[in-house]
Amino acid sequence: MFLGMEVIDAEGLDLHRKGVSPDDTFRALEAARKLGINVAINLVVDPAWDVERFRIIREFALSVPEIVHLTVMTPCPGTEIWHTESRRLTTRDYRLFDIQHAVVPTALPLDEFYRELVRTQGIINRKHLGWRTALGAAQVLGRHLLHGQTDFARMLWKFNRVYNPARQLADHSRLVRYALPLPRRLDVGDRQQLYVHAKQPHRRG
Repeated sequence: MFLGMEVIDAEGLDLHRKGVSPDDTFRALEAARKLGINVAINLVVDPAWDVERFRIIREFALSVPEIVHLTVMTPCPGTEIWHTESRRLTTRDYRLFDIQHAVVPTALPLDEFYRELVRTQGIINRKHLGWRTALGAAQVLGRHLLHGQTDFARMLWKFNRVYNPARQLADHSRLVRYALPLPRRLDVGDRQQLYVHAKQPHRRG
């Protein structure tokens, strides 16, 4: 089960308007464990994070048995924060709106932000590469190779090629071939404007 915890503190939950408390989230996680459900936790990396915040997230990820996945906060077109995010976009290159690049200003220098992000992802990745996990992966790997499928095998050893802070930083210098249009200004007090399909009045039959 994919669980969008997004954050691990009350302040962050309020910012994401999750409508739950950290206790609610952890109770849901504990309930899934008791039911024997394997959970993958998603956390949203805010570009405003500093070194200490990344350290706290690494400690949390290592303290729970579940897989922890990180996505970078990205105001994508069609989402509420595309209209409400107060920080200015630093790029409109559509290729960077992939939830792995920072498209709003970072608190850390951008190169340091990516180093901390990749370092944290690497620690989380290595957490799940113990002997028990390796044995399970070997069984899956063998079945794939017997059928001539090599993509899974190549993926297991490509972390450093996929997650590379220098390359992520360099992506910001590429020629922009398609720039996303700027979001139109909305009165965020009227959240009905954020809906793609306006609510229709109820009709009595």
